[in-house]
Amino acid sequence: MKKTFQLQVEGKHPERLLEAIKHEIRKYLKRERRRDLPKGIDFWDFDCKFGLSEDTAQSVHLANVITCIDAAAKDQAKQFYVEILAKHGVRTKRPSSEILEAQERSAHDESND
Repeated sequence: MKKTFQLQVEGKHPERLLEAIKHEIRKYLKRERRRDLPKGIDFWDFDCKFGLSEDTAQSVHLANVITCIDAAAKDQAKQFYVEILAKHGVRTKRPSSEILEAQERSAHDESND
């Protein structure tokens, strides 16, 4: 999805328009995640860009796209550009030292309760 969304459309309430845009983005993500995975691929990952125009778009994490949209609406921007492209994702194992540290932290947290 590469699209420039208008935030100020004559005859449409801005808050309802904003919710419709968020719904369209979430619907796109849901549709892409439902696609069949190729062999050897664990999940669908996404490359995302956000900006007030296509030229000024910067890379952002997928989890931050909606907050960027909210910030643009709060700043009363007239439009914004979103680019979300699906890519293959392969899970990697965490090093055993990280797993042990995480287990020790959780055990320590439980003992403090």
